[in-house]
Amino acid sequence: MPSEQTPVYQPHPNVAKQSHIPTFAQYKDMHKKSLEKPAEFWGDIARQFHWEIPPDHNKFFSYNFDIRKGPIFTKWMDGATTNICYNLLDRNILNGHGDKIAYYWEGNHPDDYSRITYKKLLEEVCKFANVLRSKGVSKGDRVAIYMPMILELPIAMLACARIGAIHSIVFAGFSCDSLGERMCDCKARVLITADGVYRGEKALALKDICDQAMAKSAQHGHQVETCIVVSHLERVTIPKPNNIAQKLKMRDGIDYWWHNLMENANTTCHAEWMDAEDPLFMLYTSGSTGKPKGVLHTTGGYMLYTATTFKYVFDYKLNDVFWCTADVGWITGHSYVVYGPLANGATSIIYEGTPFYPDNDRFWVIVDKYNVNQFYTAPTAIRSLMKFGDSFVTKHNLSSLRVLGSVGEPINPEAWMWYYKVVGKEKCSIVDTFWQTETGGHVLTPLPGCTPMKPGSAAFPFFGVQPILLDEAGKVIEGPGEGYLVFARPWPSIMRSLFNNHERYEMTYFTKFPGYYCTGDGARRDSDGYLWITGRVDDMLNVSGHLMSTAEVESVLTEHNSVAEAAVVSKPHKVKGECLYCFITTNENSTFDQKLITELKNLVRERIGPFAQPDIVQHAPALPKTRSGKIMRRVLRKVAVGDLDVGDISTLADSSVVEQLFANRPLEAL
Repeated sequence: MPSEQTPVYQPHPNVAKQSHIPTFAQYKDMHKKSLEKPAEFWGDIARQFHWEIPPDHNKFFSYNFDIRKGPIFTKWMDGATTNICYNLLDRNILNGHGDKIAYYWEGNHPDDYSRITYKKLLEEVCKFANVLRSKGVSKGDRVAIYMPMILELPIAMLACARIGAIHSIVFAGFSCDSLGERMCDCKARVLITADGVYRGEKALALKDICDQAMAKSAQHGHQVETCIVVSHLERVTIPKPNNIAQKLKMRDGIDYWWHNLMENANTTCHAEWMDAEDPLFMLYTSGSTGKPKGVLHTTGGYMLYTATTFKYVFDYKLNDVFWCTADVGWITGHSYVVYGPLANGATSIIYEGTPFYPDNDRFWVIVDKYNVNQFYTAPTAIRSLMKFGDSFVTKHNLSSLRVLGSVGEPINPEAWMWYYKVVGKEKCSIVDTFWQTETGGHVLTPLPGCTPMKPGSAAFPFFGVQPILLDEAGKVIEGPGEGYLVFARPWPSIMRSLFNNHERYEMTYFTKFPGYYCTGDGARRDSDGYLWITGRVDDMLNVSGHLMSTAEVESVLTEHNSVAEAAVVSKPHKVKGECLYCFITTNENSTFDQKLITELKNLVRERIGPFAQPDIVQHAPALPKTRSGKIMRRVLRKVAVGDLDVGDISTLADSSVVEQLFANRPLEAL
């Protein structure tokens, strides 16, 4: 989108004058210093935290991004020791914030709500850290977490961090197969879950899913030793009677109730001092091979970067109330529900439910109830709420809002404008943040007080980040242009490796363009220097902010005994951003019919999760392949959207396949 055709919106004067960074010139000076003097820039920030062994300025930062020069590595503050839990809780209490609310908890039902102070949070974290130690968990052990958005979730995470255990959270919407695979891969000793949860009026039996997942992990050679279960359903107001708790099975010597273990646990627990480069957590993300990747984040750099991005991107002040709607099962929840806010002594909201229960104004009810100052959500949610009209928003008092955030995928200008005008009343800054599980925190983003906003643009790099655009040959694109988005240097929170697979880490992110971290996304730079994310350039899908690989979905589809081949592409969707469009070639003696379509959709739901269910399944007598056997996915993307301009297909082994595919497009795709 050329800059001269794009409206520019200045930060509101009330936002700018109280901002941490009130002018664009100040941003540019700080960004320049962060690149030219990284040890000095991040060293000043590091001094705000507690270190048992302080960082050494002379070996503050080292890295190699060039695979031709040796193994890829990044190190920040190597040799310094700290504990992130101590910094998030003990440090804030010592600074006088013990009685401050750390979290307001808002349940699925409006009658369910709670709160917890920093002092009480520390007590609960210490108790659960002692529980984990009593179950044999120690530094370096992996703990799997599969939980709803309840207060026990950050308690469990911080308890792991306090004793040096590595938490691996799996979004509690993933299937038992996905959970089992991840627990087996990371060799989790303990699994933490809840008996169940309601999302709207839908009940999910989480413990039952966990039982199946533990069995699947055992089948693949790893036995999870202990499962700790929060009794959640009995304490909440539920939409209708449930029998999940009655059916729940607790196995002697394996399953334990959280409240029983916590009853006599000690409220003090010494913090394990960790090297800045010791692992903090791992989080699985989809891989292009279909096998999820265990992205590994470390302690010191992640702490500094999430704290700093939270402070400046959301312009957080000490008495503000911040709300990120993301589930903690995703990286957004890790960085901006737990670690970033608590590092700043913030008061945040944890919300268990959906935007639509009990009515379509639930988000705005909560903003009004708690006088939220910063609201951070996904374009999918914004687009979903837009379709219900403005009245659900305007009947609530949202005057406390100052910053509106967007995360998960690029936000389309129409949704941006609705967010800005209807929700923000043209008085709020919108921070359209681009980042990844791998980056740990925001890497491209406007800043609320100083960045003129262009709807749909991620604007400029955050401190320490140096984005570059490259063409297919790896040549740097100067000025306006479009190409591969890469980064020329690491910032403190960039992932350090993939769990137990550094070779795959190097292959995935550093081989295509030696000397750069390759995001896998394309971007465009306009004549004003603004960056616009154009989407994935590899075989990845982004559905409602959930990143999946085509290979992951295709491998599930081909499990069906009627399917000979499957190919999956994305298709634009008004609400989800993208949806899954699947092409199916059946076996010779199989019939493609509605029954098969339903079975395939259900299979993907069961194997991956409901969010991955395909919207459209099309019969493909054959797939468009080159003479070497490679599927030409750009042709399939054209078929999915009904665009007959398929470009050069001279390399196809059989070009008549394309005409067949267009003829076979189902009614729902038209």
